[in-house]
Formats: sequence, structure tokens, C-alpha cells
Amino acid sequence: MSSVLERRREFLKLMRQLTLDKGHFTVNDIADLAGLPRSTVQDWINRLIEERCLVQKEEKRGRTPARYMASSAMLSTACRRIFTTVDGDMVAIYHECRSGGCAAFCAFHHRQAGGVLADVSRDGMLLHEYATIGKKDANIGQYPSAAVGVIGVRKDDGYIVQRIRCTGGPAYSLTDMMAMAEGVVHISVQKTGQVVEGDVVTRALTHVIVGIDDTDSPEGGATFALALGLLQFLGKMEGLIPIGHRVVMLDPSCPYRTAGNSCSYIELAAEPGLLPHIRETAVRFMADESLSPEWGIAIRQGFTIPPVLRAFGVKARKSSVSREEAQAAAQASGVDLEGKRGIIGALAAVGLRGLPHDVLLDPARDPETAPR
Repeated sequence: MSSVLERRREFLKLMRQLTLDKGHFTVNDIADLAGLPRSTVQDWINRLIEERCLVQKEEKRGRTPARYMASSAMLSTACRRIFTTVDGDMVAIYHECRSGGCAAFCAFHHRQAGGVLADVSRDGMLLHEYATIGKKDANIGQYPSAAVGVIGVRKDDGYIVQRIRCTGGPAYSLTDMMAMAEGVVHISVQKTGQVVEGDVVTRALTHVIVGIDDTDSPEGGATFALALGLLQFLGKMEGLIPIGHRVVMLDPSCPYRTAGNSCSYIELAAEPGLLPHIRETAVRFMADESLSPEWGIAIRQGFTIPPVLRAFGVKARKSSVSREEAQAAAQASGVDLEGKRGIIGALAAVGLRGLPHDVLLDPARDPETAPR
């Protein structure tokens, strides 16, 4: 099913673009650009005409081929990518939009609806949501009710199924747009009056956090830049989706700091079983690219942070800590460490994962009392 949806998405994107560029397209146009047999392309065109996605503009006349056009040159989907990671009975839902306005709309209404979502936040055009596997009803309708909410999340043989209830614009998104988003395997919908409910199926991916520190030197380099480079490098691997990058400020009085004493962590969603390859690749990247021999890296699977790991991160913002303390905290919380002195900041970065930017960047802020 996923390959069929992906092929459909690619064909529609190409056909819409040709319609915008020159007002029509032919079977040969698509076959040449897609590198596929004309018979395959014709089968897809016939199918998309039946689905009313395409119309035949001109019939074939002699040697002049039939011309077609997309029935609508509107944006195919406002949803760029939807994917999910799993940690025990918790699910992290990521919805990357093409519009900050759409992302803000969904964040507002999902938060208002409640449902199974325990936390909703937005970082630019990326919506972050956390849910416990289960069901919880939500009142969906016209103002002042929420227009859309997630009323169920379940795990099914390596997949996550979100049950979404919506009306109005979000219903159009569910029925006509979300199936086109990267990461969506399948969508099924049912309509009752003005309310639409649907199941959105995505892969149950593994969540990976990678913290790094001590990669720069007085002569040059910056840990944040190396972290971004690592995120970009890993993001090109098959089966990996880059989630984001955070900068974390630690104890500003640390005698070993290069400048302000910042470290970084990145997050990725990975197909199950890729963690050993991620670890090997990330360590090799650090060894090759770090300007300091003291670099360190910390890698953890999952997005929940154990109390012992959070406590280590908090302590590293207030005072100096030793490598032995870092190694003990890592062993107690299931974190892999590699490197030298930098493992301290790398582990602290992982330990502070999930806090707001303004807390991460101000070491005077207490993470334990900061609003989420």
C-alpha cells in the first residue's frame, strides 16, 4: 500500500507541474520524465481520470497524442510529512506542515480538543505531539468546540494508527491531503453528517537522541555546527528521518569551556534495528570532523528521560561534574558513551532533552520548575 501511495503522489506532483507549466501533458511526457513504460503511465492516467484527479483535454488525432491536464493545480497537500516514534506505551507524533499557519491551527485545536494527546507543541512548521496508547473521546464541532482532535492511538504490528475526528477544513485535509504526506502508509475515513473520522497509519519508528560536546578548539569550529552537520549526514541514510537540533548551555564557569560552554543534541526517527549502524556512523563522523581530541558523544534510544539522567543534566548546568559521574549516570539510564571529556556535556545535553528553547539556553533557569 505504501508504494502505491508513493507512486500516486509522484505522478500527481509531476502532472500538476506540467499542467502549470504548459497547460497539459501527454503519456510520452510522463513516460520520459518518470522513466517508465508508456503502458504503465497510461494505466495510471486512466485510474486518475476515474478518481477525477485528471481530465482529458484533447483526444488523440492521427499522430497527435491525447492531451491531459490535472483537474486542479491547487497545492496537493499542506502536510509535508507525518511520522511517529514509539517509547514503551508512549507515542511521539510529528507532523511537518508546509505552512506555519496550518501548523499553528492544528496545534491550537489539538490542544483544545484534548483527546489522547498529553502534550502539544510547535517548532516552526513542525508539530510535536505526545500520546499514550489508548482511546479518549473529544467534542469536535463548530466554534467554540475544537475543529480537530486525536481520539485514539494504537500500535498494530509495527505500525501506529491515529484515530482523528474533525470537521470543516481539517476534514478536507484528512480526506484529500494527508494521504499525500511522506510517511503516511494508509488512510481510511468515515463521514457522519459534518464530522469525519479517519485512521492515519504510519510506521512505528525508533526515537534516537544524540548528544555531542567538546568538538571545537580555540582555533576554530563550533559544536552546534558539527551537530547540524551530523544531523544532515545521518538524515541522508535510508530509513532515517531527521527531527531537529537543540543547543544547550551548561555551567558557564566550567574551566574547560572554549567559550560559553554550550553543547548540542539532535533527534532522529529510525526504522527499527538501525541503532547500531547509527552509532557506528555517528562515532566515525565525530572522529573525522571534530577539531578537538576531547570530543564526546552520547546516544540514547527513546524520547522519555529517566530521573537519574535528568538530574545529571541539571547538575551540569550548576557545577562541574566528572567523567566518572557521567559514566555512572549513562550506565544507569541506558545511554551509550564514546569519547573523552566531551562525554560529560554530551550526556548532559541528552539529559535535558525536551525542555523549551528559552530554558535550554539559560543556565540560570531551573529545568525542574520550567513550564513545558
